[in-house]
Amino acid sequence: MRCKRNLTPLMEALGYPFSDAGLLSLALTHPSASAGGEDNQRLEFLGDAVLQLTVSAALYARYPKGREGELTRLRASLVREETLAAAARRLSLGAFLSLDHGEEATGGRDKPSVLADAMEAVLAAVYLDGGLQEAARVCALALDDFAPPSAERNFKSLLQEREQAGGRPAPEYRVVCEEGPPHSRVFFVEVYLSGEKRGEGQGPSKKQAEQEAARGVLEGRGPGADKPRRAVSPGGKEEP
Repeated sequence: MRCKRNLTPLMEALGYPFSDAGLLSLALTHPSASAGGEDNQRLEFLGDAVLQLTVSAALYARYPKGREGELTRLRASLVREETLAAAARRLSLGAFLSLDHGEEATGGRDKPSVLADAMEAVLAAVYLDGGLQEAARVCALALDDFAPPSAERNFKSLLQEREQAGGRPAPEYRVVCEEGPPHSRVFFVEVYLSGEKRGEGQGPSKKQAEQEAARGVLEGRGPGADKPRRAVSPGGKEEP
């Protein structure tokens, strides 16, 4: 299939120069514009698998102590339609779609379902053109380095599950200060594990500051965040 559109700006946004630009063109061809020919549905099918594997691998590496249920929930937040559509909008994917007049007239270029399908198809196109490593890099770019949507970033839950899995007490969060006027407060929080300060965070609310503190520990940031953790005996003392 020959590429009839100037897709160079999109390739630049993706940070990937296609060897076969026709693959990218196909990934952007909505079924309504196929005129009985090829469209992006087969690529969408493959892209879903590429997306699931890439996101799963990234979360597995980022949260080495994450439990299956929590990792599954985080993955679901990254691969759902709303997240993929938002990623497609950041890349201006809609401007490059091929749609028929009817789909265009009904706002197809900004429909979440259309954008999400196209995002998956583009990932499949990158995979076929450049391999899994390039597809993973583009996926990380599109999904903001696999940061779950803010509503799904329950880092406190991840950290607590990690500590409990190691037989240690639940994390303790302490507000150390508040700054700013009442309508624009900033909270500063420290997180302690087994009585030791392991992370810091700040945010417009106590809850968000705690989340940032927990995130810092999980991602290896903050004072002593990478120190080895010891199990706690039934008597409450850490084991050597």
